[in-house]
Amino acid sequence: MNYISDILYWISTGLLVPVIVLLIFFFGRALLLIGSFFGQYLAIRRTESLIAKELDGLNKANVSTLSERLPKKNPSLVVTYMNRLLVADTAAMRQRLLSDFEIAADKDLSTSKTLNKIGPMLGLMGTLIPMGPALVGLSTGDIASMAYNMQVAFATTVVGLFAAAIGFITQQVKKRWYLQDMTNLEFVSELLNEKDGKS
Repeated sequence: MNYISDILYWISTGLLVPVIVLLIFFFGRALLLIGSFFGQYLAIRRTESLIAKELDGLNKANVSTLSERLPKKNPSLVVTYMNRLLVADTAAMRQRLLSDFEIAADKDLSTSKTLNKIGPMLGLMGTLIPMGPALVGLSTGDIASMAYNMQVAFATTVVGLFAAAIGFITQQVKKRWYLQDMTNLEFVSELLNEKDGKS
């Protein structure tokens, strides 16, 4: 039984370095995500009000000229797909473009989802693994060793929760953005289908 326990202890202790490396990687990804998220926010602020204004006055008679009024410089993802919708000549192609947009949106959300789900797991692993050596240090009176391991445990928890918090916040906000974008694209697609007499 002691042999099995020793094996489990060696395995868990050996996982500490990979867990810390992954947490550092996730921390870096979270910082990069903040930067890209801020860039997306600025792009959306530039185009959101303009798109909403154009769509409010849109009907099947003037939908084909919408591309002339959309932003041309540094277009956001929704503007790019809206332009592609306007040049698509069949309902099937428009439906495919809508599906492609969903895939692109899900791909953009993948980093946030990963940080949100894996961050707490790694943080918990980074907390529990050093607790064993810390308890051993406490039992032998090695306070310095115990303090070091507890420091590692708390640090990994904080980093894991930070990455998860960034992932959660960006995921929730981006989901609302993409839901609004999808609604706008479907509206344009329906108007184009009505114009073609296919709905």
